[in-house]
Amino acid sequence: MKVSDSIKKNAKFVNKFLRKELKGNPKQLYDASAHLIIHGGKRLRPFMVLKSCMMLGGKQSDAMAAASAVEMIHNFTLTHDDIMDNDDMRHGVPTTHKKFDMPLAILAGDVLYSKAYHTISKSKLSANYRSQLVTKLSKACIEICEGQVDDIKLAENKRIPTESEYIKMIEKKTAVLFEVACAMGAISAKKPAKDVRNLSTFGRNLGIAFQITDDLIGIMGDSKVTGKAVGNDIREGKKSLPILLAIRKARGSDKKKILRVFGKSKATRAELNTVVGIIRSLGIEETVRRQALRYANRATKALDKYSGVHKSELISLLDFVVKRSL
Repeated sequence: MKVSDSIKKNAKFVNKFLRKELKGNPKQLYDASAHLIIHGGKRLRPFMVLKSCMMLGGKQSDAMAAASAVEMIHNFTLTHDDIMDNDDMRHGVPTTHKKFDMPLAILAGDVLYSKAYHTISKSKLSANYRSQLVTKLSKACIEICEGQVDDIKLAENKRIPTESEYIKMIEKKTAVLFEVACAMGAISAKKPAKDVRNLSTFGRNLGIAFQITDDLIGIMGDSKVTGKAVGNDIREGKKSLPILLAIRKARGSDKKKILRVFGKSKATRAELNTVVGIIRSLGIEETVRRQALRYANRATKALDKYSGVHKSELISLLDFVVKRSL
């Protein structure tokens, strides 16, 4: 089975579990909580929870609560991110605060956050393992918030960040949820700390590779594939790895052209296409791809001692993340 087919198959189980959990009164609150979940998402993080558990000999049913909790937290962050960024659309539909209203969207995010822990508390795992899951997930949520603040500070600062500053930010804002997904899978399989550490290492490096590649797609991606306009991140002034590398590497008039358009909300399509062309000519895509591959290799090494079909699917997911087409 191709990894994309396996992801879809697992998503059906997770979606069924999520729909059951996200019901209640007042109905509008739960409709708002489930809004983004219903309208999209590949369920990559739940997939990682389930496959990590099963690779270690655990049962899918034992990991379903953790898998659903991770997805709830992911959508909690999306709901609040959209509010902070005042975004209008996600997954091709209006964002939660646009579909409903701001107060309800904030409460919807709060419900998702709270439901994640409530779902874990009801799982069939023993109190010891439930406690470990809560500890891991709560720590990840703290780091996500810290990463969000780091991202805001990088955006507000006129200085172009260093590569290490960027990596540190995405480790917290993005990669930590991939890391905790794999760790929670290992805990759900009732495995010792060394296995939890190995899976954490895999997830963290996969998450960094994912975000690096995502940022590349945000600049050079085919709009027919991504649903976003080419160069959109340049217009928004997003200080992602491809952009900061391009600004540091460009010289003379090329650098001036990039800086003139960077963060310019009214930049024309012609201006954006010119800048994208400059970034391509600097070999930024190849540089970023190599970076993503380096983190992918670290992730692969973390699973060296394991075997089986579920490991193969995790490695296939890693390959899919790194080799995603622009």
